[in-house]
Amino acid sequence: MSRPTVYLAITNHGFGHAVRSAAIANEIQKRCPDVLLILVTTAPRWLLESYLEGDFIIRPRGFDVGVVQSDSLTMDLVATQEKWQHIRQQQRSIIAGEVNFIKQNQVNLILADIPPLASLIAQAAGIPCWMMSNFGWDFIYRDWGEEFTELADWISGCFNQCDRLFRFPLHEPMTAFPHQIDVGLTGGDPRFNLDDLREKLGIITPPEKTILLTFGGLGLNAIPFDNFSQYSDYTFITFDVNLPPFPNLIQVSNSLQLPDLHSHLFRLRPVDLMPLCGRVISKPGYSTFAEALRLDIPLVSLTREGFAEAPILLDWLQNYADHQIITASDFLDKDWDFLHQPLQQPRLSERLDKNGNEAIAQAVVDYLLNCV
Repeated sequence: MSRPTVYLAITNHGFGHAVRSAAIANEIQKRCPDVLLILVTTAPRWLLESYLEGDFIIRPRGFDVGVVQSDSLTMDLVATQEKWQHIRQQQRSIIAGEVNFIKQNQVNLILADIPPLASLIAQAAGIPCWMMSNFGWDFIYRDWGEEFTELADWISGCFNQCDRLFRFPLHEPMTAFPHQIDVGLTGGDPRFNLDDLREKLGIITPPEKTILLTFGGLGLNAIPFDNFSQYSDYTFITFDVNLPPFPNLIQVSNSLQLPDLHSHLFRLRPVDLMPLCGRVISKPGYSTFAEALRLDIPLVSLTREGFAEAPILLDWLQNYADHQIITASDFLDKDWDFLHQPLQQPRLSERLDKNGNEAIAQAVVDYLLNCV
């Protein structure tokens, strides 16, 4: 009898989609240890391994573009359009190749976050396609005007073929999806002893004077690093190893591994460091927002122009988190006076559901058990 097999198609954009997909895949594996996980992504293996505790297969394929960017805020719309044209020209051969792979590996289910082609691949392979996200690429592109209307319409048509959408919080309406199930926040859980972590990294400041700077896999060019010396009573933590050294700046290498509570070696991730911090400074992005919200860590977010998801995320942030919202120029061009300002309280008193990983994983496991 073949193993239950899930093919996880992950959008080709930054690290956020890979992170949240890997967190859900890890929960699927915990609940069904026999499952074979095939992660279809261009994300680096080390990133996936930092979330997945068990074995998995990587199939290095990219079925969509997301947005072509030089850093976490700078977008190239022309290059984005050109890359999409290339993918759509290759659409038939892409689908044929994936259908052949899926049948050879007896895949039971496609779980996608959130390449549009996944639904067409699933249809051609004769298996269901479930998707999960807080936004669709049609929503992003439609905001860019007439030049992207035809592409957005095509993507909406692909999404309309999806059998089920797990809609995360921090979402746009996602009206292209006919069958929606709302779930809670997703993301990783901290896995290290905080006292050991504080000692290992040499953090002596209290949480309210400890700040994590995290801007996704692309980083953020032109951080005004002279500000670190102006706030010498603070500790700043970053995964950007290209910044010049400062006594109060901790630069965490992606290769740094530490033993967790079970003595397994794992790479440090932003979510592992969040509990040490009184604030997380970030760009608008679901994965960082969701992981901080799951841990009740205050968020300081830059604004982001020209990306339709950003105001949606910031609106949810204001509703559910202790927060500050600053412009990019406040962060890049000024002396960070916002650190002296009090945090804003959430507008709403209710809390968001934090069990998205578990809800999606259980639905997948229930389906797989009915397949074998």
